[in-house]
Amino acid sequence: MKKSSLLTVALLLVSLTGLGVAALSGWLPGASAPHAWSDEQRAIIASLSIDTLPPLPPDPSNRVGDDSRAAELGHALFFDARFSGDDAVACASCHQPDRYFTDGLVRADVGRGTTKRHTPTIVGTAYNAWFYWDGRRDSQWAQALTPLEAAVEHSGTRAQYAQRVAAFYRQPYEAIFGPLPDISDPSAFPPTAGPFGNDEEQSAWAGMSQADQTQIDVVYANIGKALAAYERRILPGRSRFDDYAQAVAANDTEQMNSLFTREEATGLRLFIGEANCTDCHNGPLFSNGTFHNIGLTGTPDEVLDSGRIDGASQARDDPFNCLGDFSDAPAPSCQELRFIKLEGIELRGAFKTPSLRNVGQTAPYMHNGSLADLDAVLVHYNAAPPAFPGHSDLLPLDFTAEQLGALKAFLLTLNGQPNVPAELLQPPAK
Repeated sequence: MKKSSLLTVALLLVSLTGLGVAALSGWLPGASAPHAWSDEQRAIIASLSIDTLPPLPPDPSNRVGDDSRAAELGHALFFDARFSGDDAVACASCHQPDRYFTDGLVRADVGRGTTKRHTPTIVGTAYNAWFYWDGRRDSQWAQALTPLEAAVEHSGTRAQYAQRVAAFYRQPYEAIFGPLPDISDPSAFPPTAGPFGNDEEQSAWAGMSQADQTQIDVVYANIGKALAAYERRILPGRSRFDDYAQAVAANDTEQMNSLFTREEATGLRLFIGEANCTDCHNGPLFSNGTFHNIGLTGTPDEVLDSGRIDGASQARDDPFNCLGDFSDAPAPSCQELRFIKLEGIELRGAFKTPSLRNVGQTAPYMHNGSLADLDAVLVHYNAAPPAFPGHSDLLPLDFTAEQLGALKAFLLTLNGQPNVPAELLQPPAK
């Protein structure tokens, strides 16, 4: 064989070898270099960076939301198991700081039963307009109140909680909210009374005067507002992706190469491109904060969950919502609630888009915890099964295993610790 032919064969073998390695990494010769980005792609990447996260806006419904004294009280309440029916469940029982404020379970199971949904993180939720997977609450403080009376969670009563504030937190409470009402007479203020709970507790609540009920409700609402003041301090922190986005903005190829592998860059390219992930997972929180049906049918023993179409009406009817008597919001506020959409097939079976920040450490996934790991999530999106109830917002991706691997590699670059003072991640010193 001539030398020129041998050289041609050798070059072909090198080329094929290189193609095999590149294909495994999710990047192919002839396409753009892994760290070469168009102006449009740069703009999208920049929009996802935590550097574009705006300052936290105030919550008009919670006048003490940014009061450091309220945050201190909320910090104590968050870790205090006495705020439950059996002194055994605290907010931190499910929202565990060392698990990115989740619990690692399919569904919450630390109270008196098992909830029907997976415990979401509270990190960064102060930016949200709606709370819970179905958006049935419209503020952090309204959300914080709901588990306290839920039979399968804290399983206590609002009268009980008011009594415990009076017994254990009178001084810090009154410094923030003013004097507590005199609730020492058990004939007027039964120690365990509330509109939910067992028959005896509901009967005790019904036997109270409306004025006395309102006094308890005010204290109860203020418990939620203090908890929210603490939770507003729990913000997302920087990830490796954010450093990469900074390098992209500076067009620093050397830094990009040191931060992302070729596979991770390919995953990012797919995330903002062919996979259409940013249709829902956009902005610095990687969530549009709205509701989508993605065809999760649940398990055979699971009660049909209608999602947002039920949550919307519950948010409207909640006495602790932004328009309610216990809200601090001025009249022109509460636009989200005023113009809430209550009907439409797109609401049926739809659940809130979660943030993807630290997604690699918050398994299992979805509102019902039905997808055990990121591989299962990607397989689901790749197939896009039909939805029941409602209709799915997904279209099949039909990606190769290498493309799915690249997407997963990118998602893992979003891991990062929350941006919160270390002392707020532990129970307060006694």
